[in-house]
Amino acid sequence: MPEANSLFGKYDVGKLLGCGAFAKVYHARDINTGRSVAIKIINKSRISHNAHLVANVKSEIDIMRRLRYPYIVKLYEVMATKTRIYFVMEFVKGGELFEKVEKGRLTESLSRKYFQQLISAIGYCHSRGVYHRDLKPENLLIDENGDLKVSDFGLSAVTGQIRADGLLHTLCGTPSYVAPEILTKRGYDGAKADIWSCGVILFVMNAAFLPFSDSNLMMLYKKIYDGEYRCPKWMSPDLRQLLSRLLDIKPETRITVDEIHNDPWFKKGYKEPKVDGDLETPVKYEHNKLTALNAFDIISFSSGLNLSPLFDGTSSSPGQGERLLVAESPENVIGKVEEIVKEANVMIRKRNEFVVDLVGQNGNDVIGIEVFRLTESVTVVEVNSSGGGTDFYDDLWNRKIRSELVERRDVQ
Repeated sequence: MPEANSLFGKYDVGKLLGCGAFAKVYHARDINTGRSVAIKIINKSRISHNAHLVANVKSEIDIMRRLRYPYIVKLYEVMATKTRIYFVMEFVKGGELFEKVEKGRLTESLSRKYFQQLISAIGYCHSRGVYHRDLKPENLLIDENGDLKVSDFGLSAVTGQIRADGLLHTLCGTPSYVAPEILTKRGYDGAKADIWSCGVILFVMNAAFLPFSDSNLMMLYKKIYDGEYRCPKWMSPDLRQLLSRLLDIKPETRITVDEIHNDPWFKKGYKEPKVDGDLETPVKYEHNKLTALNAFDIISFSSGLNLSPLFDGTSSSPGQGERLLVAESPENVIGKVEEIVKEANVMIRKRNEFVVDLVGQNGNDVIGIEVFRLTESVTVVEVNSSGGGTDFYDDLWNRKIRSELVERRDVQ
């Protein structure tokens, strides 16, 4: 529990909702609005020694801030102190889907409703290049209106993690819900793997037990790999047919989100969710980086792009790296950099259209410049240096490039 009930003078922190190995989740109230929120508190000392855990937390922040959808838990704010990171999230009152299934199987109509909302949310994620990779009833919450909310994006992957072969290669997920192709370690399609997990969830909702289960992990994996499961007699023929397509061990023939929307069992009573246009801003990708950011990024801009300060308690400063807001297009910024560098006898190495490295004559001093479109008229310029040559950085960036960009900008 935090030392004081008031967090940053913004939230009254209440009872503990749950805890894990690295984080605790509390109920809290926004002091200004009275709105209930959930605050996940991560102790930095428990993850700082593990680069993989730090990467997962950074990834979760990065992914959740760009997902704004009725069936996905919203991330409102991220704050940090020297010892803790705080996720301020939507409070979902009804608990986990797992708790409902533990009490017994759901009716086919109720499981259909939850499955429709799950597929709607996952389709949205996939269209934004996000693959959850740990879908299970424990990560699906039910709100006070009886609607489903997808949570816990700590193991999610994004388009930028896809290798040259077009596949993801990280082995992750919960054993009983993991797709067979993940077990082969030869690479997998994140969207197809999520669909398999959705199939397991649909089975569990209707049966109240797992389709693939064994106390021996290797035997469990064999059953998954072979697609060895049996539907209980009470499942309708249409539901069995859909499950057979969801739990198809061949990812290339497994049903897609679009095909699910056309399935007879799925379509019954389906309603498209109402999406608030202010909350849902499409995110475009360009060479593994965002070229457009949503409203959450603008609100939390001071810590929204470079997540390192959340973990090391430092911020960028002139001489080491910094971030500027410039009233120019990304193309104009890169063009101006290239123009200045031509006169400075410096090698320019272009990683992609919006990322360049400026390399000093000794080959060791490098200034990396990366640009992002924040709004139609505002661009973010992020600069980092390596090699330790402060004279190179000061002369090229501070005196030449930065001064030119600052003179041309009109952004406060």
